[in-house]
Amino acid sequence: MSKKEKLIEAIKNNPKNVRFEDLRKILENLGYTASNTGGSHYVFTKENATSLTIPYKKPVKVIYVKQVIKIIEEES
Repeated sequence: MSKKEKLIEAIKNNPKNVRFEDLRKILENLGYTASNTGGSHYVFTKENATSLTIPYKKPVKVIYVKQVIKIIEEES
């Protein structure tokens, strides 16, 4: 099992304690691009996909983690 797969499993098993950096790493591996205009929110965009806005907080709220899990399941 690769590091990426282990990280995805850890996020699925415990969505309440996820770091922003881990979500960013996963989304960038899926082809999303992160942009920040100086505020606390990052916008992840990908061609032919809806954009996703996630605030930079530690830990990330569960609602945003569930959105990323849904994207992961749709991509695979």
